[in-house]
Amino acid sequence: MSSLRASAPLLDAYLTYFQSLRQPFTIPGHKQRASRLDLGLGQVVDSDIPLYGGLDEIKLTNQVLQRAEGLAATLWGAEYARFSTGGSTHANQAIILALGKPGDKVALTRNAHRSVLSALVLAGLEPIWLSPQIDTATGVPIGISLSEFEKIIEQGPIALLLTEPGYLGTLSDLPALVGSAHSHAIPVIVDAAWGGHFGFSPLVPDHALAMGADALITSTHKALPGYSASAVLIAQGKYLDLDRIEQAFETTHTTSPAGAPLASIDACRALLQLRGRELIQELLTTIEEFKQEIQAHFDIPIFLNSSDFPPGRFDPTKIVLRTNQIGASGVEIEKALQTQMIRVEMADNDTIVFLATLVDSREDFDHLAHTLIPILTSQKGPARASAASVSWSTIPTVAISMRQAFFAQTEMLASDEAIGRISADLIAPYPPGVAVVAPGEVLTGAIVEGLSAAKAAGVRIAYSTDPTLMRYRVIKS
Repeated sequence: MSSLRASAPLLDAYLTYFQSLRQPFTIPGHKQRASRLDLGLGQVVDSDIPLYGGLDEIKLTNQVLQRAEGLAATLWGAEYARFSTGGSTHANQAIILALGKPGDKVALTRNAHRSVLSALVLAGLEPIWLSPQIDTATGVPIGISLSEFEKIIEQGPIALLLTEPGYLGTLSDLPALVGSAHSHAIPVIVDAAWGGHFGFSPLVPDHALAMGADALITSTHKALPGYSASAVLIAQGKYLDLDRIEQAFETTHTTSPAGAPLASIDACRALLQLRGRELIQELLTTIEEFKQEIQAHFDIPIFLNSSDFPPGRFDPTKIVLRTNQIGASGVEIEKALQTQMIRVEMADNDTIVFLATLVDSREDFDHLAHTLIPILTSQKGPARASAASVSWSTIPTVAISMRQAFFAQTEMLASDEAIGRISADLIAPYPPGVAVVAPGEVLTGAIVEGLSAAKAAGVRIAYSTDPTLMRYRVIKS
């Protein structure tokens, strides 16, 4: 038995299932035998087993999920952990549902993911928006300042919701924010979807709980090698009601959780515990060599680096190429890479994000460098000034609550007629999925123009009723 399997009860249960002969008269309906009907369908579903009657007996006799979640809580130094097959989206919605009652206010970073805003609609909570600082040199959001949070405390937020790290790898000064919040008995919840590797090497930032936060949610399919839509919610009970979190988690989760995502979460936990330090060190060495190889062809810095930010405030595994520094379009570079069968995590006019994880090898990066260098040098032009993305720079004007907007009567208007009206849609360039306008907020000329410019530059605009942005869905007058 591999050392990983021996340390991961859900992984062991998943693999053991396929090592024994079983005759299921239960769901799922494919019964791991769909290849009898069609080989293609079988390739997709025959390795799928459920939690109930798969990883464990129908009655959960062996409590294998509970044991695995207990190991995760111990590793992150927490009292509570739950595994989700609905991604950080589900975990965000669960914990936000557990915070308060409709009408209560929460302090919320503006670069929050769409799932957090959707959770506010479900829970009836009202956001007090916090605008991230923008680094003037790079145009990158660098987190919520202490003063930004403290100026809204008198409004009585029942929680502080942060997104750490941000999509481009930067972090707020979390210990300072947590200390201030706790001095007012305000819990701090961190959407750490992109920071699953944090805390497992001295070369990357600590995880949020180690910095004093009360809960963190992280995806195991982003920075870690987990199954798609796998995530973990980890919490402490001093400022949070763990029983209510459990109730909210079960209320919003599927009653038929798939085994493979659960097993992968457990395996990622064991991998971090057994080899995290070593694997993160190897990844960072490879990333640094890759960046140096690319940088050697240019006179000015073209990547974001830890040295651009205060100590501990940047994820060094994040590869962010600033295409404005070489006078090129990130979207056009993305298109050129796609012709070579290389996909990037995100590209807009000024930025490309290459997602690097523990599974990437030196050979992978050598191939990327070999392909990328001629593309970059062929598109090189005069450097452009950094421009903050519309995703980071919008300051919202709230007219009505998101929940009111969600249930209101709406109509579709041409883009020019929609300016000054209240949006009924959440609209966001994707990735990163950060709302430029949320339901209940005023559609300003700057927002409409910014979204139009992003779309014209080749960025996908998500969640708008009319994806062409020729029309907007607004609240009826």
